[in-house]
Amino acid sequence: MSAAASIATAPLAAPSPPAAVLDDPLERDQCTRWVQDAGGRRWAESCLQLSGMYCAACAGTIEQALQQGGGAERASVVAATQRATVRWDPERTQLSALIGAVRAAGYDAVPDAAAPARELRRREHRAALWRLFVASFCAMQVMMLATPSYVAAAGELAPDMRALLNWGGWILTLPVMWFSAGPFFKGAWAQLRRRRIGMDVPVALALAVTFVASMGATFDPQGPFGSEVYFDSLTMFLSFLLAGRYLELRARHRAAEDLERALARMPETALRRSAAGGWESVSVRRLQRGDVLRVAVGQAFPADGQLLSGHTRVDEAMLSGESEPLARQPGDQLVAASLNVGAPVEMRVERVGSDTRYEAIVAMMREAMSQRPDAARAADRWAGPFLWAVLALALGGAAVWSLIDPPRAVWVAVSVLIVTCPCAFSLAAPAALVAAAGGLARRGVVFKRLEAIERLATVDELFIDKTGTLTEDRLVLREVRPLPGANVSIERSRAIAASLAQWSQHPLSRALADSHAAAADEAWHAVGEQGGQGLQALDAQGRRWRLGAWAFAGDGSTSADPEVRVWLSCDGAAQSGFVFDEALREGAASAMAELRRMGLQLTLLTGDEPARAEAMARRLGIAHWLAQARPEDKLARVAAAQAQGRTVAMVGDGINDAPVLARADVSLAMGQGALVARTQADAVIASNRLGVLVQTRRTAVKTLRIVRQNLAWAALYNAACIPLALVGWLPPWAAGLGMASSSLLVIVNALRAAR
Repeated sequence: MSAAASIATAPLAAPSPPAAVLDDPLERDQCTRWVQDAGGRRWAESCLQLSGMYCAACAGTIEQALQQGGGAERASVVAATQRATVRWDPERTQLSALIGAVRAAGYDAVPDAAAPARELRRREHRAALWRLFVASFCAMQVMMLATPSYVAAAGELAPDMRALLNWGGWILTLPVMWFSAGPFFKGAWAQLRRRRIGMDVPVALALAVTFVASMGATFDPQGPFGSEVYFDSLTMFLSFLLAGRYLELRARHRAAEDLERALARMPETALRRSAAGGWESVSVRRLQRGDVLRVAVGQAFPADGQLLSGHTRVDEAMLSGESEPLARQPGDQLVAASLNVGAPVEMRVERVGSDTRYEAIVAMMREAMSQRPDAARAADRWAGPFLWAVLALALGGAAVWSLIDPPRAVWVAVSVLIVTCPCAFSLAAPAALVAAAGGLARRGVVFKRLEAIERLATVDELFIDKTGTLTEDRLVLREVRPLPGANVSIERSRAIAASLAQWSQHPLSRALADSHAAAADEAWHAVGEQGGQGLQALDAQGRRWRLGAWAFAGDGSTSADPEVRVWLSCDGAAQSGFVFDEALREGAASAMAELRRMGLQLTLLTGDEPARAEAMARRLGIAHWLAQARPEDKLARVAAAQAQGRTVAMVGDGINDAPVLARADVSLAMGQGALVARTQADAVIASNRLGVLVQTRRTAVKTLRIVRQNLAWAALYNAACIPLALVGWLPPWAAGLGMASSSLLVIVNALRAAR
């Protein structure tokens, strides 16, 4: 058997997994989540990784196959990422039936989990490389046989020798048409069978017309096809086209691998304490709340939970964008998929599976990668009419040239069919948005909806919540105020208060305890805490110290200072008061300043009193603020800005922010915020760092600029090349090179959005 035959008959896809494996709940749930509609009906939403797609029109074909052949209620396919999101009813169909429907339509699909997706990419890459090799190798041989016809003077090449060279070119073109061009004919047939038209249709038509016309000229030089053959142009065009698609495939695979490396950090097994007290290795999908696990150095934490024993450092770069490992001690929270880089530790499981922060980020990324943005949907709507126009132009061009110069009619029609490239239009927006979403995810901002990146680039007013967003969920000591007649110095009062505060977990006590590096080494005894009032204790000299509210620790001799929240007294005599401020998030002030320089109008929303709201706004350089704001007040303020024609963004974290997050044109929620806030937001700032807001805005602006560049290039390319093909100045091989280069340029330019 020849090498070419061996290649052609080699299986390019692994056999389908048994239905029992695909439909096993543990395996199915790796790529499936469960949702309820407004009527309370329960649906399964599965993510599938696809292969065999070569244009945006393939997305419609697969969607139709999933809905009609697979029984899906709804399907959304994105050609740029080759992913599908399918909503289906478990009582009507199964995951295996959905995948079977995709394969019956001429494509391939696997559950969107790391291992099968990697295998699918490997098979797709191997097949694409072999097809490119066969086409390129045969094209060189055909070109060698065609060279004498180009260089020989009139009468120098004998008719029998010309016929022999043409026959050789035909034989060498057969494996190219049979093997290398197979995906185009397969895709075109699948599209036509479903009464749709995609990019594979004009390509397959161009290949078929060129091959048939050249074969007719080879078999009967005096026949209706004339004596000119185009085997060299055909094989060269297909080589260029396959080379462009191969480079596009490599770029797409590289982006998928980068995202996969960022997300696929969960271990397969975990070391769990058994009922007998020993340790057993179990699948992470078998973990339950309350399990005690041992996590070795270099291993990822398999679930969200609490550190029980050991001091370590964790790498949360994938989840939060924080580059430096963070210290963790007993009692601290641990996040699934973060790496243990310090020492072996034990942890208690609190959240597993889809409840973990890691799985929430993965779900958001999958949802984003499976969405088709508005610009992409608009391009897809124009792709069909555009291709019909191309077919009409090719037919019209052939008809005109058949009157002017009949031998060139086929050549012109083929060039028109080849040179047009709606793929560049269809890929312009989604390729850039997907690249931007992947780059932002690596920096700690996870987008749920890709079109939100487009909208963020056009925002002119930013509303931002204060508590939990601009400030952290802790207080810091700002000032110690001594009372008249106090017999304890300011520094001594601060040290004693910090020492006594260590006996309480109240937020104000923790702030006091953390405020003094060298707290007084007091031998406290008879320590007691009164809920809502404060602490009291006796020192070594038997003096009674109190730390707390004025009614508890004050002496009643003077009125309480309204700014002081904690008082210290000794034997009933008030000594000093402590004034606290909310702790600003790191980089909050610089982020607000940079956003102002970008031209955004900033508005602070807070439930605080007007004086405190104004002080915080002044501290951050924010000109506009709304104090004592209830959820309906925030909503009304945002709606008023939108009514004035402004594009509004909102950043918040609390339950009371959910309505305004849903109303804003684009919304971002803090990663540690309330679940309902994260659900309503378009994106989640997993890193909880406000500095990434600036990066996100810059990336959004850059991405929108790249989308416009891609659309402009696609329009310019088609406007220039189609007339050249119609007037006969563009041979088929040059048309193929132009088409392949056009799609490749769009993909490469789009990848800049990830940087």
